[in-house]
Amino acid sequence: MSNRISASANAVQHKTAGPYSPVLRISAGDIVVISGQAPVNLDGKVIGETIEEQALLTLENCKAQLLTGGATLADVFKVNVYLTDLAEWPRFNAVYSQFMPRPFPARTAIGCALLDGFKVEIEMWAAPGAE
Repeated sequence: MSNRISASANAVQHKTAGPYSPVLRISAGDIVVISGQAPVNLDGKVIGETIEEQALLTLENCKAQLLTGGATLADVFKVNVYLTDLAEWPRFNAVYSQFMPRPFPARTAIGCALLDGFKVEIEMWAAPGAE
């Protein structure tokens, strides 16, 4: 069951620049936090040449780590996205918006240098099972 409630409808704000909720209310008990996930396979090899390929694998890795902690994507309330090239932001958003359930989590995106071969790294915070 999702414990995320968008509180953005009555917020005084600008039009959002992507698929995220500016204000999200959660009822939390346990919190699951996953460290930054990257576009690597189980052998640690970087997979994907494009931002779309790397975003999809990174999101799949996030999903797997959340499940290990007893959470699902529907439990995620905060996402931090790190991109090596902010010009790829719209292409990343296209993948992200198809992958993540609504309401979208609160989110921050940062342009920065990442480890060799990474175009994206994602960390997530989740509150599983809260009513």
